[in-house]
Amino acid sequence: MSVKTKIPYIEQNQQRFLDELFELLRIPSVSADKKFRDDVKKAAEFIKAKLVEAGVDKAEICRTAGHPIVYGEKIIDPALPTVLVYGHYDVQPADPYELWETPPFEPTIRNEKIYARGSADDKGQMYMHIKAFETMMQTNSLTCNVKFMIEGEEEVGSNNLGIFTEANKEKLKADMIMISDTGIISNEHPSITVGLRGLTYVEVEVTGPNRDLHSGMYGGAVENPINVLCEMIHKMKDENGHITIPGFYDKVVELSNADREAMAKQPFSLEKYKKDLDIADVFGEKGFSTIERTGIRPTFDVNGIWGGYIGEGAKTVLPSKAYAKISMRLVPNQNSDEITKMFTDYFLSVAPKTVKVKVTPHHGGEPAMVSTKSTAYQAAALAVEEAWGKAPIPTREGGSIPIVALFQKVLGLDSLLMGFGLDEDAIHSPNESYGIFNYIKGIETITLFYKHFATLSKAK
Repeated sequence: MSVKTKIPYIEQNQQRFLDELFELLRIPSVSADKKFRDDVKKAAEFIKAKLVEAGVDKAEICRTAGHPIVYGEKIIDPALPTVLVYGHYDVQPADPYELWETPPFEPTIRNEKIYARGSADDKGQMYMHIKAFETMMQTNSLTCNVKFMIEGEEEVGSNNLGIFTEANKEKLKADMIMISDTGIISNEHPSITVGLRGLTYVEVEVTGPNRDLHSGMYGGAVENPINVLCEMIHKMKDENGHITIPGFYDKVVELSNADREAMAKQPFSLEKYKKDLDIADVFGEKGFSTIERTGIRPTFDVNGIWGGYIGEGAKTVLPSKAYAKISMRLVPNQNSDEITKMFTDYFLSVAPKTVKVKVTPHHGGEPAMVSTKSTAYQAAALAVEEAWGKAPIPTREGGSIPIVALFQKVLGLDSLLMGFGLDEDAIHSPNESYGIFNYIKGIETITLFYKHFATLSKAK
Protein backbone atom coordinates (compact mmCIF):
# COMPACT_ATOMS: atom_id res chain seq x y z
CA MET A 1 0.00 0.00 0.00
CA SER A 2 1.25 3.47 -0.88
CA VAL A 3 -0.16 6.45 1.03
CA LYS A 4 -0.40 9.72 -0.88
CA THR A 5 1.08 12.71 0.92
CA LYS A 6 1.77 16.35 0.12
CA ILE A 7 5.47 15.83 0.85
CA PRO A 8 7.34 13.94 -1.92
CA TYR A 9 10.20 12.84 0.35
CA ILE A 10 7.78 10.95 2.60
CA GLU A 11 6.04 9.32 -0.34
CA GLN A 12 9.35 8.27 -1.91
CA ASN A 13 10.66 6.73 1.34
CA GLN A 14 7.54 5.00 2.64
CA GLN A 15 8.87 1.48 2.29
CA ARG A 16 12.11 2.31 4.08
CA PHE A 17 10.17 4.03 6.87
CA LEU A 18 8.14 0.83 7.27
CA ASP A 19 11.20 -1.42 7.13
CA GLU A 20 12.92 0.56 9.89
CA LEU A 21 9.82 0.44 12.09
CA PHE A 22 9.68 -3.33 11.58
CA GLU A 23 13.29 -3.57 12.84
CA LEU A 24 12.28 -1.76 16.01
CA LEU A 25 9.12 -3.84 16.47
CA ARG A 26 11.17 -7.04 16.33
CA ILE A 27 12.94 -6.01 19.54
CA PRO A 28 10.86 -7.33 22.50
CA SER A 29 11.43 -4.30 24.74
CA VAL A 30 9.06 -5.37 27.54
CA SER A 31 9.92 -3.14 30.49
CA ALA A 32 7.84 -5.08 33.03
CA ASP A 33 9.73 -8.35 32.66
CA LYS A 34 13.37 -8.64 33.75
CA LYS A 35 14.13 -11.32 31.20
CA PHE A 36 13.75 -8.67 28.47
CA ARG A 37 16.18 -6.19 30.09
CA ASP A 38 18.82 -6.64 27.36
CA ASP A 39 16.16 -6.16 24.69
CA VAL A 40 15.03 -2.91 26.28
CA LYS A 41 18.63 -1.69 26.14
CA LYS A 42 18.87 -2.84 22.51
CA ALA A 43 15.78 -0.78 21.64
CA ALA A 44 17.35 2.28 23.27
CA GLU A 45 20.50 1.81 21.21
CA PHE A 46 18.38 1.48 18.05
CA ILE A 47 16.61 4.77 18.77
CA LYS A 48 19.88 6.57 19.42
CA ALA A 49 21.37 5.28 16.16
CA LYS A 50 18.32 6.37 14.16
CA LEU A 51 18.38 9.84 15.71
CA VAL A 52 22.00 10.21 14.66
CA GLU A 53 21.20 9.00 11.13
CA ALA A 54 18.30 11.46 10.96
CA GLY A 55 20.62 14.38 11.71
CA VAL A 56 20.65 15.34 15.39
CA ASP A 57 23.69 17.25 16.66
CA LYS A 58 23.84 15.21 19.83
CA ALA A 59 22.40 11.89 20.96
CA GLU A 60 22.99 9.95 24.15
CA ILE A 61 21.64 7.08 26.18
CA CYS A 62 21.05 8.38 29.70
CA ARG A 63 21.16 5.82 32.47
CA THR A 64 18.55 5.76 35.22
CA ALA A 65 17.91 3.47 38.18
CA GLY A 66 15.76 1.48 35.76
CA HIS A 67 15.68 1.47 31.97
CA PRO A 68 17.55 4.19 30.02
CA ILE A 69 16.23 7.38 28.46
CA VAL A 70 17.37 8.32 24.95
CA TYR A 71 18.04 12.03 24.47
CA GLY A 72 18.81 13.85 21.24
CA GLU A 73 18.72 17.41 19.98
CA LYS A 74 19.10 19.61 16.93
CA ILE A 75 19.51 23.32 17.67
CA ILE A 76 19.46 25.35 14.47
CA ASP A 77 18.97 28.77 16.10
CA PRO A 78 18.46 29.49 19.82
CA ALA A 79 16.14 32.34 18.84
CA LEU A 80 13.69 29.95 17.19
CA PRO A 81 11.01 28.02 19.09
CA THR A 82 12.00 24.64 20.53
CA VAL A 83 9.85 21.51 20.43
CA LEU A 84 10.52 18.74 22.95
CA VAL A 85 9.33 15.39 21.62
CA TYR A 86 8.40 12.76 24.20
CA GLY A 87 7.72 9.12 23.47
CA HIS A 88 8.50 5.64 24.78
CA TYR A 89 10.14 2.60 23.27
CA ASP A 90 9.07 0.06 25.90
CA VAL A 91 6.01 -2.12 25.32
CA GLN A 92 3.44 -4.08 27.26
CA PRO A 93 3.95 -7.84 27.81
CA ALA A 94 2.60 -9.82 24.86
CA ASP A 95 0.95 -12.50 27.00
CA PRO A 96 -1.11 -14.52 26.30
CA TYR A 97 0.96 -15.42 23.24
CA GLU A 98 -1.50 -18.10 22.08
CA LEU A 99 -4.12 -15.43 21.29
CA TRP A 100 -1.93 -13.75 18.69
CA GLU A 101 -2.69 -14.69 15.09
CA THR A 102 0.95 -14.02 14.21
CA PRO A 103 3.96 -13.75 16.59
CA PRO A 104 3.83 -10.46 18.54
CA PHE A 105 7.45 -9.57 17.82
CA GLU A 106 7.42 -10.53 14.15
CA PRO A 107 5.54 -7.63 12.54
CA THR A 108 3.08 -8.69 9.88
CA ILE A 109 0.93 -6.68 7.48
CA ARG A 110 -2.71 -7.72 7.18
CA ASN A 111 -5.56 -5.57 5.90
CA GLU A 112 -3.18 -2.61 5.50
CA LYS A 113 -2.28 -2.73 9.18
CA ILE A 114 0.95 -3.55 10.99
CA TYR A 115 0.33 -6.29 13.56
CA ALA A 116 2.92 -6.39 16.37
CA ARG A 117 3.27 -5.56 20.04
CA GLY A 118 4.08 -1.86 20.30
CA SER A 119 3.00 -1.03 16.75
CA ALA A 120 0.58 1.65 17.97
CA ASP A 121 1.69 1.96 21.60
CA ASP A 122 4.09 3.59 21.20
CA LYS A 123 6.85 2.52 18.82
CA GLY A 124 4.93 3.30 15.64
CA GLN A 125 3.74 6.65 16.92
CA MET A 126 7.06 7.60 18.50
CA TYR A 127 9.03 6.64 15.39
CA MET A 128 6.86 8.96 13.27
CA HIS A 129 8.64 11.86 14.94
CA ILE A 130 12.09 10.61 14.03
CA LYS A 131 11.03 10.16 10.41
CA ALA A 132 9.34 13.59 10.35
CA PHE A 133 12.58 15.08 11.68
CA GLU A 134 14.57 13.22 9.01
CA THR A 135 12.18 14.51 6.36
CA MET A 136 12.70 18.12 7.44
CA MET A 137 16.47 17.67 7.61
CA GLN A 138 16.66 16.08 4.17
CA THR A 139 14.40 18.70 2.57
CA ASN A 140 16.04 21.62 4.37
CA SER A 141 12.69 22.63 5.89
CA LEU A 142 13.29 22.39 9.65
CA THR A 143 11.84 25.58 11.17
CA CYS A 144 12.28 24.86 14.89
CA ASN A 145 14.83 23.48 17.29
CA VAL A 146 14.01 19.89 18.25
CA LYS A 147 14.78 17.86 21.35
CA PHE A 148 13.91 14.20 21.83
CA MET A 149 13.32 12.41 25.14
CA ILE A 150 12.36 8.79 24.52
CA GLU A 151 12.00 6.64 27.66
CA GLY A 152 11.85 2.93 28.38
CA GLU A 153 9.58 2.79 31.44
CA GLU A 154 6.24 4.29 30.41
CA GLU A 155 4.47 0.94 30.60
CA VAL A 156 5.64 0.46 34.21
CA GLY A 157 4.84 3.93 35.50
CA SER A 158 7.75 6.12 34.32
CA ASN A 159 9.28 5.78 37.78
CA ASN A 160 12.59 7.39 36.86
CA LEU A 161 11.38 9.99 34.36
CA GLY A 162 10.52 12.51 37.06
CA ILE A 163 14.01 12.21 38.58
CA PHE A 164 15.60 12.64 35.15
CA THR A 165 13.38 15.61 34.29
CA GLU A 166 14.08 17.35 37.60
CA ALA A 167 17.84 16.87 37.16
CA ASN A 168 17.87 18.07 33.53
CA LYS A 169 15.65 21.15 33.48
CA GLU A 170 18.19 23.17 31.52
CA LYS A 171 18.76 20.44 28.94
CA LEU A 172 15.00 20.02 28.47
CA LYS A 173 14.16 23.70 28.08
CA ALA A 174 11.61 24.12 25.30
CA ASP A 175 8.48 26.00 24.28
CA MET A 176 6.17 23.01 24.24
CA ILE A 177 6.12 19.23 24.40
CA MET A 178 4.76 17.07 21.61
CA ILE A 179 3.44 13.59 22.38
CA SER A 180 1.96 11.00 20.03
CA ASP A 181 0.61 8.31 22.34
CA THR A 182 -3.09 8.96 21.81
CA GLY A 183 -5.58 8.42 19.02
CA ILE A 184 -8.13 9.90 16.66
CA ILE A 185 -11.85 9.25 16.33
CA SER A 186 -11.39 7.66 12.89
CA ASN A 187 -9.51 8.18 9.65
CA GLU A 188 -12.61 9.99 8.37
CA HIS A 189 -12.79 12.17 11.49
CA PRO A 190 -9.31 13.29 12.61
CA SER A 191 -9.14 14.66 16.13
CA ILE A 192 -6.72 16.06 18.71
CA THR A 193 -6.83 14.94 22.32
CA VAL A 194 -7.44 17.77 24.79
CA GLY A 195 -8.03 15.73 27.95
CA LEU A 196 -6.61 12.63 29.62
CA ARG A 197 -7.68 10.82 32.76
CA GLY A 198 -5.33 10.22 35.65
CA LEU A 199 -4.60 6.85 37.24
CA THR A 200 -4.29 5.09 40.56
CA TYR A 201 -3.09 1.47 40.46
CA VAL A 202 -2.94 -0.88 43.46
CA GLU A 203 -2.55 -4.55 44.27
CA VAL A 204 -4.53 -6.16 47.09
CA GLU A 205 -3.82 -9.35 49.00
CA VAL A 206 -6.40 -11.13 51.17
CA THR A 207 -5.13 -13.84 53.53
CA GLY A 208 -7.25 -16.36 55.40
CA PRO A 209 -5.76 -19.50 56.98
CA ASN A 210 -1.98 -19.96 57.22
CA ARG A 211 -1.99 -22.62 54.48
CA ASP A 212 -4.19 -24.04 51.73
CA LEU A 213 -6.85 -26.33 53.22
CA HIS A 214 -8.94 -29.30 52.13
CA SER A 215 -12.24 -27.75 51.01
CA GLY A 216 -14.18 -30.75 52.30
CA MET A 217 -12.65 -30.83 55.77
CA TYR A 218 -12.63 -27.05 56.28
CA GLY A 219 -15.15 -25.64 53.81
CA GLY A 220 -18.01 -23.89 55.61
CA ALA A 221 -15.97 -23.48 58.78
CA VAL A 222 -13.03 -21.35 57.59
CA GLU A 223 -13.40 -18.21 55.48
CA ASN A 224 -12.37 -18.51 51.84
CA PRO A 225 -10.18 -15.49 50.84
CA ILE A 226 -11.33 -15.64 47.22
CA ASN A 227 -14.96 -15.40 48.26
CA VAL A 228 -14.13 -12.50 50.58
CA LEU A 229 -12.13 -10.66 47.93
CA CYS A 230 -15.00 -10.92 45.45
CA GLU A 231 -17.44 -9.59 48.04
CA MET A 232 -15.13 -6.71 48.96
CA ILE A 233 -14.68 -5.72 45.31
CA HIS A 234 -18.45 -5.90 44.80
CA LYS A 235 -18.87 -3.29 47.55
CA MET A 236 -16.74 -0.76 45.65
CA LYS A 237 -19.59 0.06 43.22
CA ASP A 238 -23.38 0.19 43.46
CA GLU A 239 -26.04 -1.03 41.02
CA ASN A 240 -25.86 2.29 39.11
CA GLY A 241 -22.15 1.97 38.41
CA HIS A 242 -21.40 4.64 41.00
CA ILE A 243 -18.17 4.18 42.98
CA THR A 244 -18.98 3.91 46.68
CA ILE A 245 -15.60 4.92 48.17
CA PRO A 246 -16.34 7.80 50.59
CA GLY A 247 -15.11 11.13 49.22
CA PHE A 248 -14.25 9.67 45.80
CA TYR A 249 -16.32 12.22 43.85
CA ASP A 250 -15.74 15.24 46.09
CA LYS A 251 -13.34 16.99 43.69
CA VAL A 252 -14.70 15.71 40.38
CA VAL A 253 -15.29 18.58 37.95
CA GLU A 254 -18.82 18.39 36.58
CA LEU A 255 -19.13 19.56 32.97
CA SER A 256 -21.74 22.11 31.99
CA ASN A 257 -24.73 21.12 29.88
CA ALA A 258 -23.19 23.06 26.98
CA ASP A 259 -19.94 21.08 27.21
CA ARG A 260 -21.84 17.80 27.38
CA GLU A 261 -23.91 18.80 24.35
CA ALA A 262 -20.69 19.57 22.44
CA MET A 263 -19.30 16.13 23.34
CA ALA A 264 -22.49 14.50 22.11
CA LYS A 265 -21.86 15.94 18.62
CA GLN A 266 -18.77 13.78 18.16
CA PRO A 267 -19.25 11.04 15.54
CA PHE A 268 -20.11 7.91 17.48
CA SER A 269 -22.21 4.84 16.74
CA LEU A 270 -23.23 2.87 19.80
CA GLU A 271 -24.28 -0.07 17.64
CA LYS A 272 -20.90 -0.19 15.89
CA TYR A 273 -19.18 0.13 19.27
CA LYS A 274 -21.07 -2.90 20.61
CA LYS A 275 -20.52 -4.87 17.42
CA ASP A 276 -16.77 -4.19 17.43
CA LEU A 277 -16.55 -5.50 21.00
CA ASP A 278 -19.03 -8.34 20.44
CA ILE A 279 -21.16 -7.30 23.44
CA ALA A 280 -24.94 -7.21 23.73
CA ASP A 281 -25.00 -3.95 25.65
CA VAL A 282 -22.80 -1.36 27.34
CA PHE A 283 -22.56 -0.65 31.05
CA GLY A 284 -21.46 2.34 33.07
CA GLU A 285 -22.33 5.07 35.50
CA LYS A 286 -26.03 5.89 35.27
CA GLY A 287 -26.88 9.24 33.73
CA PHE A 288 -23.89 9.41 31.38
CA SER A 289 -23.31 8.42 27.76
CA THR A 290 -20.59 6.02 26.62
CA ILE A 291 -18.43 8.91 25.37
CA GLU A 292 -18.81 10.67 28.72
CA ARG A 293 -18.10 7.52 30.71
CA THR A 294 -14.77 7.07 28.94
CA GLY A 295 -13.76 10.72 28.83
CA ILE A 296 -15.04 12.78 31.74
CA ARG A 297 -15.98 10.28 34.47
CA PRO A 298 -13.74 8.35 36.89
CA THR A 299 -13.72 4.55 36.95
CA PHE A 300 -12.96 1.53 39.10
CA ASP A 301 -11.80 -1.68 37.42
CA VAL A 302 -10.27 -5.00 38.42
CA ASN A 303 -7.39 -5.65 36.01
CA GLY A 304 -6.53 -9.10 37.28
CA ILE A 305 -7.68 -11.51 40.00
CA TRP A 306 -6.25 -14.85 41.10
CA GLY A 307 -5.85 -17.36 43.89
CA GLY A 308 -6.24 -21.04 44.67
CA TYR A 309 -5.84 -23.75 42.07
CA ILE A 310 -6.07 -22.81 38.38
CA GLY A 311 -4.24 -25.77 36.79
CA GLU A 312 -5.70 -28.51 34.66
CA GLY A 313 -8.32 -30.73 36.21
CA ALA A 314 -9.70 -30.32 39.73
CA LYS A 315 -8.15 -29.73 43.13
CA THR A 316 -10.56 -29.28 46.01
CA VAL A 317 -8.68 -26.60 47.89
CA LEU A 318 -9.69 -23.77 50.19
CA PRO A 319 -6.91 -21.29 49.37
CA SER A 320 -4.85 -19.38 51.88
CA LYS A 321 -4.60 -16.23 49.75
CA ALA A 322 -6.36 -14.28 47.03
CA TYR A 323 -5.06 -11.34 45.00
CA ALA A 324 -6.30 -8.64 42.68
CA LYS A 325 -4.84 -5.75 40.70
CA ILE A 326 -7.11 -2.71 40.62
CA SER A 327 -6.99 0.55 38.67
CA MET A 328 -8.99 3.72 39.04
CA ARG A 329 -9.07 6.30 36.26
CA LEU A 330 -9.31 9.85 37.52
CA VAL A 331 -10.63 13.12 36.09
CA PRO A 332 -9.55 16.77 36.56
CA ASN A 333 -9.10 17.89 40.19
CA GLN A 334 -8.82 14.33 41.52
CA ASN A 335 -5.41 13.50 42.99
CA SER A 336 -3.91 10.03 42.67
CA ASP A 337 -2.35 9.96 46.16
CA GLU A 338 -5.60 11.09 47.77
CA ILE A 339 -7.63 8.52 45.86
CA THR A 340 -5.17 5.76 46.76
CA LYS A 341 -5.61 6.60 50.44
CA MET A 342 -9.40 6.77 50.14
CA PHE A 343 -9.48 3.37 48.47
CA THR A 344 -7.11 1.81 51.00
CA ASP A 345 -9.06 3.11 53.99
CA TYR A 346 -12.40 1.98 52.59
CA PHE A 347 -11.16 -1.39 51.35
CA LEU A 348 -9.73 -2.21 54.76
CA SER A 349 -12.92 -1.04 56.46
CA VAL A 350 -15.14 -3.50 54.57
CA ALA A 351 -12.90 -6.50 55.31
CA PRO A 352 -14.32 -9.06 57.78
CA LYS A 353 -12.29 -10.08 60.82
CA THR A 354 -11.83 -13.55 59.33
CA VAL A 355 -9.10 -12.33 56.93
CA LYS A 356 -6.06 -10.08 56.83
CA VAL A 357 -5.83 -7.51 54.03
CA LYS A 358 -2.81 -5.80 52.49
CA VAL A 359 -2.96 -2.97 49.92
CA THR A 360 0.18 -2.18 47.91
CA PRO A 361 0.15 0.99 45.74
CA HIS A 362 1.91 0.56 42.40
CA HIS A 363 1.92 3.72 40.31
CA GLY A 364 -0.33 6.62 39.49
CA GLY A 365 -0.61 9.88 37.62
CA GLU A 366 -2.68 13.01 37.44
CA PRO A 367 -5.37 14.00 34.92
CA ALA A 368 -4.41 16.55 32.26
CA MET A 369 -6.14 19.12 30.06
CA VAL A 370 -4.85 20.87 26.93
CA SER A 371 -6.00 24.35 25.90
CA THR A 372 -7.42 24.64 22.38
CA LYS A 373 -6.29 28.29 22.42
CA SER A 374 -2.58 27.52 22.71
CA THR A 375 -0.19 28.20 19.84
CA ALA A 376 0.73 24.51 19.73
CA TYR A 377 -2.89 23.38 19.42
CA GLN A 378 -3.66 25.97 16.74
CA ALA A 379 -0.59 24.87 14.76
CA ALA A 380 -1.61 21.22 15.11
CA ALA A 381 -5.13 22.02 13.93
CA LEU A 382 -3.75 23.73 10.82
CA ALA A 383 -1.42 20.79 10.15
CA VAL A 384 -4.23 18.26 10.46
CA GLU A 385 -6.49 20.30 8.18
CA GLU A 386 -3.70 20.58 5.57
CA ALA A 387 -2.81 16.88 5.69
CA TRP A 388 -6.27 15.35 6.13
CA GLY A 389 -8.41 17.90 4.33
CA LYS A 390 -10.63 18.64 7.32
CA ALA A 391 -10.36 20.36 10.69
CA PRO A 392 -9.72 18.16 13.74
CA ILE A 393 -12.29 17.58 16.47
CA PRO A 394 -11.07 18.21 20.06
CA THR A 395 -11.69 15.09 22.17
CA ARG A 396 -11.06 13.66 25.62
CA GLU A 397 -9.50 10.23 26.00
CA GLY A 398 -10.03 7.73 28.75
CA GLY A 399 -6.39 6.67 28.97
CA SER A 400 -3.65 8.16 31.10
CA ILE A 401 -0.26 9.67 30.34
CA PRO A 402 0.94 10.64 33.83
CA ILE A 403 3.98 12.47 32.55
CA VAL A 404 1.81 15.24 31.02
CA ALA A 405 1.08 16.59 34.51
CA LEU A 406 4.70 15.93 35.49
CA PHE A 407 6.03 18.05 32.62
CA GLN A 408 3.71 20.90 33.56
CA LYS A 409 4.81 20.77 37.18
CA VAL A 410 8.57 20.35 36.70
CA LEU A 411 9.24 22.08 33.37
CA GLY A 412 6.29 24.46 33.28
CA LEU A 413 5.46 23.21 29.79
CA ASP A 414 2.13 22.25 28.26
CA SER A 415 1.93 19.17 26.07
CA LEU A 416 0.31 18.73 22.68
CA LEU A 417 -1.35 15.32 22.42
CA MET A 418 -1.33 14.63 18.70
CA GLY A 419 -1.66 10.89 18.25
CA PHE A 420 -3.00 8.90 15.30
CA GLY A 421 -4.10 5.56 16.74
CA LEU A 422 -7.56 4.05 16.44
CA ASP A 423 -9.75 2.23 18.97
CA GLU A 424 -9.47 -0.88 16.82
CA ASP A 425 -5.67 -0.96 17.27
CA ALA A 426 -6.13 -3.16 20.36
CA ILE A 427 -3.26 -1.65 22.35
CA HIS A 428 -2.29 -3.71 25.44
CA SER A 429 -4.18 -6.65 23.91
CA PRO A 430 -3.25 -9.57 21.66
CA ASN A 431 -3.11 -8.66 17.95
CA GLU A 432 -2.22 -5.01 18.53
CA SER A 433 -2.02 -3.16 15.22
CA TYR A 434 -1.34 0.22 13.66
CA GLY A 435 -2.57 1.32 10.24
CA ILE A 436 0.01 1.96 7.54
CA PHE A 437 -2.10 4.96 6.52
CA ASN A 438 -1.97 6.34 10.07
CA TYR A 439 1.79 5.83 10.31
CA ILE A 440 2.57 7.64 7.05
CA LYS A 441 -0.12 10.30 7.48
CA GLY A 442 1.19 10.90 10.99
CA ILE A 443 4.70 11.58 9.66
CA GLU A 444 3.25 14.05 7.18
CA THR A 445 1.08 15.83 9.78
CA ILE A 446 3.96 16.15 12.26
CA THR A 447 6.20 17.59 9.55
CA LEU A 448 3.54 20.18 8.67
CA PHE A 449 3.09 21.03 12.35
CA TYR A 450 6.60 22.47 12.59
CA LYS A 451 5.93 24.84 9.68
CA HIS A 452 2.74 26.17 11.27
CA PHE A 453 4.17 26.31 14.79
CA ALA A 454 7.11 28.42 13.66
CA THR A 455 4.84 30.78 11.74
CA LEU A 456 2.33 31.23 14.58
CA SER A 457 5.10 31.61 17.18
CA LYS A 458 6.73 34.34 15.10
CA ALA A 459 3.39 36.15 14.74
CA LYS A 460 2.85 36.31 18.50
